[in-house]
Amino acid sequence: MAGFIDQIEPLKAAALAEFAAAADPAALEQARVNYLGSNGKFTALLKGLGALPKEEKPAAGKAVNLVKNELETALALRRGELELKAALPTEPTDFTAPGRRRVMGKLHPLTQVTEDIVRSFRKIGFVVADGPEVEDEYHCFDALNTPADHPARDSQDTFYLGAAPSQAPRLLRTHTSSVQIRVMKSQPPPVRIIVPGRVYRRDNADATHNPTFHQVEGLYVDRGVTVGDLKGTVEFVFRELMGPETRIRFRPHYFSYTEPSFEIDFSSALTRKMGKEWLEIAGCGMVHPQVFENVGYDPEVWTGWAFGFGIERIAMIRYGITDIRLFYENNLRFLRQF
Repeated sequence: MAGFIDQIEPLKAAALAEFAAAADPAALEQARVNYLGSNGKFTALLKGLGALPKEEKPAAGKAVNLVKNELETALALRRGELELKAALPTEPTDFTAPGRRRVMGKLHPLTQVTEDIVRSFRKIGFVVADGPEVEDEYHCFDALNTPADHPARDSQDTFYLGAAPSQAPRLLRTHTSSVQIRVMKSQPPPVRIIVPGRVYRRDNADATHNPTFHQVEGLYVDRGVTVGDLKGTVEFVFRELMGPETRIRFRPHYFSYTEPSFEIDFSSALTRKMGKEWLEIAGCGMVHPQVFENVGYDPEVWTGWAFGFGIERIAMIRYGITDIRLFYENNLRFLRQF
């Protein structure tokens, strides 16, 4: 018993000395392993308790555990000292120097334009709707009167995701029109929504195209809705966005989910700066009766219009930006201008 107890204090003193001498956390960890690790010197002493006579074990075990607790406390204190030391500056600091102010962030130009668009539509009673960016073919194409063999799908080639043979194909949405379908299937008319969001198409990146971009689409369904309602809404919104002198004109066009369909051109001081009198800005039309039937609306009772345009295109015209890729490069020199 006496021989066993006599080993405790020298081990304790050696361990404390090694802890205090550790110059960094790595050295302290090595000291811990040397004494308190699974094969450490103090751990070996603990294992020796089993060889003592039965009547000596309680006193010896108490003495060993007291020293072990002391070592663990000393280890934690030294670790805290080393961590604090590592956090201190290595060079002298002038605490009388003026502080550095944090740089204030600001909204991305695309976010600013999106909020302006949403604000304009809310003035005339529209609400914002949202939906998934990963869609199925039904919501993205089929319900919008664009079946698998329809040529309009060629211009909206997108990114398909892997799926089991028994599952419907999933894809990254090509437009936010899929949200219009989800809203109409979830509620009866009247509907008055706008849907801003990110969309994806397999476009090669250049000055005017990008595989990822942002759209906002509008949908208005009620009794007696006409092209006149569409034209009035479009004129109001674009005058809010592009200036009060903005003029709008409609040109006949084709979209599979609207009939009749139109392209929207606008003219303003902004287009004239670009050397053009008119510039195409959006597509629109009256909702196709087949789309109403697909969502369970009676086309003999309800009419409506839909239109959509690219948010990047609006931002490029407003700010005189000539390359769409600048929006995505996270260049602070560019972004701080807005």
